[in-house]
Amino acid sequence: RLAPATRKGLASWTQHFQARGNQYESWVSEGQPQCMWLSGLHVPESFLTALVQSAARAKRWALDRTSLRTKVTQYLGHDDIPTTTIAANNNNNNQQGSFAYGLYIEGADWDREAMHLRPQLPRRLISELPIVRVIPMEATQTRALGTFQCPVYITQGRRNAAGVGLCFEADLTSNDHPSLWILQGVAIVLNSDD
Repeated sequence: RLAPATRKGLASWTQHFQARGNQYESWVSEGQPQCMWLSGLHVPESFLTALVQSAARAKRWALDRTSLRTKVTQYLGHDDIPTTTIAANNNNNNQQGSFAYGLYIEGADWDREAMHLRPQLPRRLISELPIVRVIPMEATQTRALGTFQCPVYITQGRRNAAGVGLCFEADLTSNDHPSLWILQGVAIVLNSDD
């Protein structure tokens, strides 16, 4: 593969390609972005694996007992993240995780005031999530009650029978039982078809 998986049309793909190039150029000239655009990476799983490995090494956790947790923030754009939050993250050498943007949710919607999942709005198939914080954690720490482990796929095509396309699982706060969201087919995608 010479390019990341996508189902975009030519015009959308061209814009996506240019934005990817800009992210890589910025990364080379200015260092790692404060907020990572995951769908702009060729293999987003490798970035997430690097987060886990660096945290496990720094905190002396067993690598096989380290996993990712996510938290949806109230920030809508990477310019909304306070500089104090970014500075605290950088001082810990990204051991506290990374911010990610450009994630879209299908089958449900995100209530920005109450900060939890809600049923999908009529005639809205997909909606953008606020910025998500991805945090490496030791696996012995239990997951919070009232969360739904939502699969995160690369494209809206989700995955094939071989399992290609699943990136990771995100923790989304919910007041409802996880079975509701499973039956709704809720998933997060990095690349919308638009």
